[in-house]
Amino acid sequence: MDSENYQRYQAAMVSTYCPDTSFLDHIVMPDGTEQSYGSHILTLLHSGKVFVVNSRKRNGLILFKRYHAEFAGPGAAVGGNYDGDCEMVLPIGNLSLLTPESYEERQKAYLIRRQWIRLIKQITENPLPQQRVQKILDQFEQYFPLEMVAQMPDIVFALLVGVLPQTVGTVRRLGNTVDGRLNY
Repeated sequence: MDSENYQRYQAAMVSTYCPDTSFLDHIVMPDGTEQSYGSHILTLLHSGKVFVVNSRKRNGLILFKRYHAEFAGPGAAVGGNYDGDCEMVLPIGNLSLLTPESYEERQKAYLIRRQWIRLIKQITENPLPQQRVQKILDQFEQYFPLEMVAQMPDIVFALLVGVLPQTVGTVRRLGNTVDGRLNY
């Protein structure tokens, strides 16, 4: 009997799966305005050229892929074959992209991109969604002005750390997490 219920459950899950659904269609800034998400920057990334996020400025780029987002911070390589699947971008801060002048600069930029990916990976390894959200918010608030982070839509952080946008909204409204429970 349990196996019958299990099979029925599996069939229901398959029938409700929608592979073409994209969360990116629903990104709206907290103040209700829609923002241009860098179509010029996206064109640059799809050109096949490699760029480096200027390491002398507090800036970065959120790269929206099909099912997740990545953050490329200062010093990180973007573009080339690595970001051909990028669907949308969100510049953070006063974005400045540079062209690496040598093979060594390019390699260093790839290593830095890998470090940014590892930082986000460490955050996502936390099994508690609220703590993942709090950690990514803390990281962004340490590096960027609080007003800038507050203006970023919940979906951005949700796609970065693998949680629902509602979880980000809840953590933002209610504050820090302790042992997986929200402080009121």
